[in-house]
Amino acid sequence: MTLPRYLAAAVFSLSMASAGVARAAPHPCAQDAVAQALKLLKFHVDGDTRAEVDDDVKVLHPFKNPANPKQKFDVLEVWGSVYKGQYRMHLIYAQMPGQCVLMGQEILEHASL
Repeated sequence: MTLPRYLAAAVFSLSMASAGVARAAPHPCAQDAVAQALKLLKFHVDGDTRAEVDDDVKVLHPFKNPANPKQKFDVLEVWGSVYKGQYRMHLIYAQMPGQCVLMGQEILEHASL
């Protein structure tokens, strides 16, 4: 039995995606975001040497520059920890090809009060 060509292509695409082959390319500023996140976390915890960040960078939805709505900012999310505390950090970059221009950053402890 032979599958129709369009169905065979769909099955192939799904199998490749589930195997992790069809991935989006990492953001060009991902490595910079990890380095900046570590600096931010160390600053936030007053230089605690136990500060560390994950290498996994999640690209979030970009938003418009409040000063110029024709421009957008990329938001990269990085997680870090210090001892038992976990922190979520957002690094905000200008969309400038070939450059990683950090425009802002935020840090939030991931805790339930």
